[in-house]
Amino acid sequence: MRDIVAADILELWEAGLRQQPLDRALTLLTAVFPERSREQLAALSIGRRDAQLLEFRERIFGGRLDAFAECPRCAARLELSFAAAEIKPVEQPASDSLQVTAAETTVRFRLPATADLAAVVAAPDIPIACEMLLQRCLLGAERNGVAVVPTELSVEIRDEIGRSMANADPAADVLLDLRCPSCAHGWQVFFDIAAFVWTELTAYAHRLLRDVAALARAYHWREVDIVAMTPERRQAYLELVGQ
Repeated sequence: MRDIVAADILELWEAGLRQQPLDRALTLLTAVFPERSREQLAALSIGRRDAQLLEFRERIFGGRLDAFAECPRCAARLELSFAAAEIKPVEQPASDSLQVTAAETTVRFRLPATADLAAVVAAPDIPIACEMLLQRCLLGAERNGVAVVPTELSVEIRDEIGRSMANADPAADVLLDLRCPSCAHGWQVFFDIAAFVWTELTAYAHRLLRDVAALARAYHWREVDIVAMTPERRQAYLELVGQ
């Protein structure tokens, strides 16, 4: 994983403005893993992808994550602060290829990847998207030695596939347990690391552009020179011009 500097963050932010969320996640990873093609990164399981996005985030912004949530019962605002280590899986899945047997049916399948989500994102509803995703991830199914097509899979075997995917790739579905200090309501919220990193990166880019504007007005320096400064030096100059 290569280091990311301020100029890289501006380029990533500018590129991401024109992209959908799934593409943004790949753009971030392509920047830090230049030895991998975009297709290779798109083939990573969602958990593997998000674990690497979390590592990318730690290298830029540190290991502490600050966020907020709104209580669904009383609308109170909760401020959250937790370590990245708290949401990291103990271990990554040993293989993206899995197998389950239920109701006399054996099914081989792989974990969903970004490319799979991109292929089903335009589905008209969730059930259709789930069916499309299953068909993309299915490697083979048979019952008593006879091949079974996806539409013939029972609800039981489908549920078992879902549980197996979740257990094998826990980083793909990070849930935070929250409790409102105002009304004591408890609930779970999905933590989308890709969206979180993009929000932080956007905020950083906006701050950096404001710094560039202030120093360019004061000293007539070029953007490339201001961005290349260390944060400490840039802040020192900002203080000199009253920012």
